[in-house]
Amino acid sequence: MARLYHVPLSPFCRKVRLSLAEKRIEVELVEERYWEQEADFLRRNPAAKVPVIRLDGKLMAESAAICEYLEETRPDPSLMPSDPEGRYEVRRLVSWFDDKFHHEVTSKLLYERVNKKVTGQGYPDSGNVKAGARAIKYHLDYLAWLLDHRRWLAGDQMTLADFAAAAHLSSLDYISDVDWNRSAVVKDWYAKIKSRPAFRSILADQIPGFSPPAHYADLDF
Repeated sequence: MARLYHVPLSPFCRKVRLSLAEKRIEVELVEERYWEQEADFLRRNPAAKVPVIRLDGKLMAESAAICEYLEETRPDPSLMPSDPEGRYEVRRLVSWFDDKFHHEVTSKLLYERVNKKVTGQGYPDSGNVKAGARAIKYHLDYLAWLLDHRRWLAGDQMTLADFAAAAHLSSLDYISDVDWNRSAVVKDWYAKIKSRPAFRSILADQIPGFSPPAHYADLDF
């Protein structure tokens, strides 16, 4: 069985968890306090980051590389289009969320509100929180624009791009930092993707000291 070292609210870990679940790969989840940089974990990944997965007798790190490996070794069901242009667009959007969205939104909201408390790094920086709250509006509008032109974020089929976006938004939704009333098309897209069986374990996550909003696990929110 695969073993995934993860942090429940990490969007990078959630992206991998969604890919594993969609491909019906059984996995043991092991919560990792990566910030403590214990010797065993540093041996698994000297970069001291999650996720790390043990799969096929190998240890692998970096969420994008893990997801690509899963796609190449377990291609059914596919989370990448068959054409080069489509695969480019998926990779572009995955990078958008894991880089730009993460830097402008996730790190400013989730990391300030949750990670600092969990890791004992002090109180949230109000300036960062305000910046993240402003930036998420722009990103939700961009999602709305994409979905006005496409069935899913990267085209006509659900792909890893949708999982990357949903991973970040689900983490932020746990702490009530997503205004779902800003765009009906984005809300409908998220309701559709979170109703998939692959989302079940994520919606069951419980973070000590933090309670999700009532709609968090509601498939008909």
